[in-house]
Amino acid sequence: MVSPLNRLPPSIIALLLQLAAFALAVLTLRLLDLHPAPLVFALLCGSLAAAFSRIAGLARWWQLMQLLFVPALVLMLALNIPPEIFLAAFLILLVVYWSTFRTQVPLYLSSDKVWHALESRLPPPSPATPGFRFIDLGSGLGGVLTHLAKARPDGHYSGVESAPLPFLWSWLRTRGYRNCEVRWGSLWDCDLAQYDAVFAYLSPVPMERLWRKARAEMRPGSVFISSTFAVPDQTAHQTLQVDDLHRSTLLIWRM
Repeated sequence: MVSPLNRLPPSIIALLLQLAAFALAVLTLRLLDLHPAPLVFALLCGSLAAAFSRIAGLARWWQLMQLLFVPALVLMLALNIPPEIFLAAFLILLVVYWSTFRTQVPLYLSSDKVWHALESRLPPPSPATPGFRFIDLGSGLGGVLTHLAKARPDGHYSGVESAPLPFLWSWLRTRGYRNCEVRWGSLWDCDLAQYDAVFAYLSPVPMERLWRKARAEMRPGSVFISSTFAVPDQTAHQTLQVDDLHRSTLLIWRM
């Protein structure tokens, strides 16, 4: 039976566990009549939150964040930083990451070596495939689109991005390319049937759902390419190792 807690986004689960850790820490200290220094109290809260996160099955990086969150908050308050700086940082993170808490897809930027590797996976120039169509699901800052638009001007390149600042950046970046376009929106609203090649560099979380969408919509003969993140229980028809800093892998399926 699936726990109701597991149906929530990890960010909400992490917040609830932080609140539970804070409440338990306060209750314990009151029962023991202890009055530790703020940083010691913060470390206790962080340790409890990290332990709860491990029990709840959150990823290790979430556990680390849970451990460090309250201590970092106490240290920042001790520095007496003006609140306007925190507000500015929050707004910047908001326009960059936007719905990451819901989609669990952060902003990943692919390397230029991945861009070059993608060139060889596009339909070859041929009178039978004039003006092939390519889409980048989660186009970030538009690097993939602009590179391919220059390298293979015989294609048409589309991107979709849901975060405001990356969208604006990529929209401005692609303005000088007649065969390039970027729109602000959700990748789940895209009709993949119109594309010959679909590229995604997302996260492990949406891959199973995206695979179902690709299988339902993409045409026979089209190509689905994922950078780094595999589709659960689906073996790629081809893998291409990229010699970049992250040791990226292109996973390729022929539909």
